[in-house]
Amino acid sequence: MAAADKDKALVVFQDNKIRRAWHEDEWFYSIVDIVGVLSESPNPATYWRVLKHREPQLVTICNGLKLPAEDGKLRYTDCVNTKNAFRLIQSIPSKKAEPFKQWLAQLANERIDEIENPELAQDRVKQYYELKGYPKQWIDKRIRGIAIRQELTDEWKNRDVKTEKEFSILTNEISKATFGKTVGEYKEFKQLQKKNQKPNRSKLCGMSPIDDIHPQSGCVFGVHVG
Repeated sequence: MAAADKDKALVVFQDNKIRRAWHEDEWFYSIVDIVGVLSESPNPATYWRVLKHREPQLVTICNGLKLPAEDGKLRYTDCVNTKNAFRLIQSIPSKKAEPFKQWLAQLANERIDEIENPELAQDRVKQYYELKGYPKQWIDKRIRGIAIRQELTDEWKNRDVKTEKEFSILTNEISKATFGKTVGEYKEFKQLQKKNQKPNRSKLCGMSPIDDIHPQSGCVFGVHVG
């Protein structure tokens, strides 16, 4: 997943959060989240289990992908791409079905626009952070970091670096040489920091170069490391 896409892994429909994951060059959406929006059930996970039992063919359109759970950990979750989301909607009687279809179609169109014009993706990421209340200096640095990381990974690919293991080795070497820590060591360091201080968005958090390492996702400069 590109760094810009990581920042859009959560979308909102009528004040309802929908988790999603970038997989095989397209977005996959959490079925439980979709069910929760359409059915308005107090227990969408149970609703989905009953629906699968009633219509077993729905199981064939699912992909099990890791998404953040309520406890913050990544857990396997049933997901569907945009095409199969439309199929799922047909099985859930809901007054929100049509607005939800239109919303999904809009997301798909935005993705096509971003592929044709990458600057649109950066603009949307910038708007996303502005809505979350991040300061302009932090946002500008974040956008620059995304572009730099993408250039780095593109250069590695041009030099025949293809496997995740090769990316991991290079990323660890850069991290160690630049910050004195491997990715794993930095993740441990960051967790200790979190325990010893409360988050404060008013400060320019993430302004140091080392904050381009994302401890939860296991990414440095936009590259996944094991």
